[in-house]
Amino acid sequence: MISVKRLIAMARKWQKMAAGKRKTISYKVDHGMHSSEVNKGHFVVYSMDHKRFVVPLKFLSTIVFRELLKWSEEEFGLPSNGPIMLPCDSVFLEYVISLVQEHIPLDVEKALITSMVVCHNEASSSYGLSQSHEQTIIYGF
Repeated sequence: MISVKRLIAMARKWQKMAAGKRKTISYKVDHGMHSSEVNKGHFVVYSMDHKRFVVPLKFLSTIVFRELLKWSEEEFGLPSNGPIMLPCDSVFLEYVISLVQEHIPLDVEKALITSMVVCHNEASSSYGLSQSHEQTIIYGF
């Protein structure tokens, strides 16, 4: 788990980069990579399929977003001159954002992370082998 100090430092670094480029963030799905407007108190992330998400900074207090940012750092490194890319597709990211907006219970958030870890481990250990993956609905409205 990322320490609070490390998370704050990462958020400040990302805010400085966004401020330098005059990008603002709010939860909107933006299908273009070159939109530059971001509201104060938000940050921009991109999914693996290059969809832009403007996300409130308060989402950084959730375990799910901290875990996604940690995975992003592990896979892609900290962005020095580019966008923050999360290691998931836009459909999954929209699902995570909708859950966080609904203030999901902590146990559901932990279950989501557990399923993300399992999927991440299966994907990285398969090395091209064909495996059947069952989808699990974790939380519904």
